[in-house]
Amino acid sequence: MYKRKLLVAISLIGVLLGVYFVINFYQIFFWSNTAFNNEASYVFIDRDDTIDSLEVQLFPLLKSVDRFLIAAEKKGYDTRVRPGKYKIVPKMGNNELINVLRSQKQTVSVVFNNQERLEDLAVRIAAQIEPDADELLKAFYDDEFLESNGFTSENALSMYLPNSYNAFWDATPQDFRAMMLNNYKRFWNKRRLGQAKELGLSPQEVYVLASIVHKESVKKEEQPRIAGLYLNRLKKRMRLQADPTVIFALKRASGDFEQEIKRVLYKDLKLNSPYNTYKSKGLPPGPISMPDLSAIEAVLKPEQHDYLYFVASPSKPGYHLFAKTLAQHNRNKKEYVNWINKQRIYR
Repeated sequence: MYKRKLLVAISLIGVLLGVYFVINFYQIFFWSNTAFNNEASYVFIDRDDTIDSLEVQLFPLLKSVDRFLIAAEKKGYDTRVRPGKYKIVPKMGNNELINVLRSQKQTVSVVFNNQERLEDLAVRIAAQIEPDADELLKAFYDDEFLESNGFTSENALSMYLPNSYNAFWDATPQDFRAMMLNNYKRFWNKRRLGQAKELGLSPQEVYVLASIVHKESVKKEEQPRIAGLYLNRLKKRMRLQADPTVIFALKRASGDFEQEIKRVLYKDLKLNSPYNTYKSKGLPPGPISMPDLSAIEAVLKPEQHDYLYFVASPSKPGYHLFAKTLAQHNRNKKEYVNWINKQRIYR
């Protein structure tokens, strides 16, 4: 009788222990462990993160970080933390959560436009993906990469076309650079390459001219006319005499790209710089900014006309007065100078 009771007791203890271990197992791996109610939360894991630094980030999102760490150790995730952006949703158990962190990396939308230099672009990109600006800039200016792909340090910006891109948050600078190069090659398809060839320009030169067109006007309907005018001057071997290139040259010479220059003075035109198109013939060695895609298309499909000169219109802000002769241009210019003096814009 005693032995029978002992066996029953041992069996009961075994069952209870079994139930305990099953419940504990399910609690650790499968019971909901999220502590937020919003639709989703995102976890950003750096390339140098460990399970310890991940624990800090998960603390406000989970009911029990301890149970997560136990599950991570059992599944071998604690020593193989993978960088990236990950989406977690309410009611996830640790097993599902670890599977997500292990294999379901999310992309981020990377947006940029109108940067004047690669330095500005690097700062803009660094605010949207993991690598810092210095890492990105080093990759952007890598001599071997530039030379092997037909770029120079002066025109390297022309590889970056303004748009919105899907990239992995933990992309290395080399990964991001490669993505931009692939997009550049897709953009410069057979049709666009043919259009550039008809103009006697390389894709990089199209980008350089487009950067000037964009700085002259953001009005899409006027950009093809300005592009046609500059192409007319190039054909006649006339200097472009584009004020935005002088402004860029002044900033470059001073090293201060934050300064605002609203008016180009006659003394500025004497600056010795390959970017000063009042002194240097042809196109500058590189872009003076990142143009909109509309400006690139304007250069590839310019308006056909005989205009050689233009100046800002006093009566129609944002637009310009065009002229075919120097005499006509001087009259337009006088009208503009009188207007700008009345505005008391002296620099």
